[in-house]
Amino acid sequence: MPSFDVVSELDTVETKNAVDNANRDIATRFDFKGVNATFEYVDETVVMKAEADFQLQQMQSMLRDACSKRGVDTSTLDPQKIDHSGRTFKQSIAFKQGIDQPLAKKIVKLIKDKKLKVQTAIQGDQLRVTGKKRDDLQSVMAVLRTEDFGQPLQFNNFRD
Repeated sequence: MPSFDVVSELDTVETKNAVDNANRDIATRFDFKGVNATFEYVDETVVMKAEADFQLQQMQSMLRDACSKRGVDTSTLDPQKIDHSGRTFKQSIAFKQGIDQPLAKKIVKLIKDKKLKVQTAIQGDQLRVTGKKRDDLQSVMAVLRTEDFGQPLQFNNFRD
């Protein structure tokens, strides 16, 4: 029976490149001249450090621009709380990856509401969709592409 997996993965190489580009942008911007501001990519999160919280907001915008230029979906960015210690402000930005349980249930409900003749199974952080016909699977893909789930979805392991 034909099947495919619905996943939400992040291209870590392109993300690292986007962080490097954002660091280069800081070095060339006039409003960041003489300011100790950096981006660091650590364990699939970006740590931003600056001397003021408004600079962190500007840096977050710069990171979004760099990510969009590199093809990384900006809906995966998940800003965390701003930490302040001494003269340094620090903020971590995590990336949403994988399909968590509530999102998986939402996707399954959407597929069932469309009355498509497929079976869905939640497998950890991905979703397996199986059907008798290839056309049914392609219609599921089309339905999922039209919806906004707050993070990008990819379709892997299409098997006939």
